[in-house]
Amino acid sequence: MKIKRAFRIWQRNFTVYKKLYLSSIAFNFVEPVLYLVAMGLGLGGLVKDVNGVPYIKFIAPGLIASSAMFATASECTYGTYIRMAHQKTFDAILATPVSIDDLTAGEMIWGATKSVFYGSIITLVIFLFGLVDSPVIILAIPVLFISGMIFAEISIITTAVVPGIDFFSYFFTVLLTPSFLFSGIFFPLDTLPPVVTKIAFFTPLYHLVNICRAFSAGSLYSVRWDIAWLIVVVGLLAPYPFRLMRRRMIK
Repeated sequence: MKIKRAFRIWQRNFTVYKKLYLSSIAFNFVEPVLYLVAMGLGLGGLVKDVNGVPYIKFIAPGLIASSAMFATASECTYGTYIRMAHQKTFDAILATPVSIDDLTAGEMIWGATKSVFYGSIITLVIFLFGLVDSPVIILAIPVLFISGMIFAEISIITTAVVPGIDFFSYFFTVLLTPSFLFSGIFFPLDTLPPVVTKIAFFTPLYHLVNICRAFSAGSLYSVRWDIAWLIVVVGLLAPYPFRLMRRRMIK
């Protein structure tokens, strides 16, 4: 794999994205804002605070994390699959000196970039709403890229094994939606049976929510193990997207 060639894949996707970004932003930006308004103001009218924090301020950092996750997952499942199976973009790219590994790396880096982009937009929104207590939140941006690589790896793995595009609904319903609901965005997980927290620990969104919430409050040291978890998992998952995409494309 050559980084320069992987970057060209990223550059190609970015060039296309610049022509379509308005519709993409509408999908990935409006939904988190609706959650912020509906849950933060609606439910927040009943739940005044959580652990001494106003409810809307409690959920706001978690929406940074969920927006980043869904942006990457959508790009590296539906987006990647369409380029591979329907538009035949991958066939054209692979007719050049670009290898399957270069292509896979470029797709994952692009997915992680979208994680940073949409997470940063939501960060700006909650900052403008006055829901951020510390400028330390800016440090969430590189963490969004790290976690974005995990979401990209998982999504590319799924893309490499699904028999058809309709099967992505299982990926979102069975894996991402439970992660979204039980990652601590909307309520502390210690209100649920301990087994839920143990399961949530193995999801990257749980750790990203912890990090965004801590950074929003100005805390760094408390989430050092969450950051370490993300870095380790990026490395552990790294071989599988390449291996499975090679098998898919060669077949």
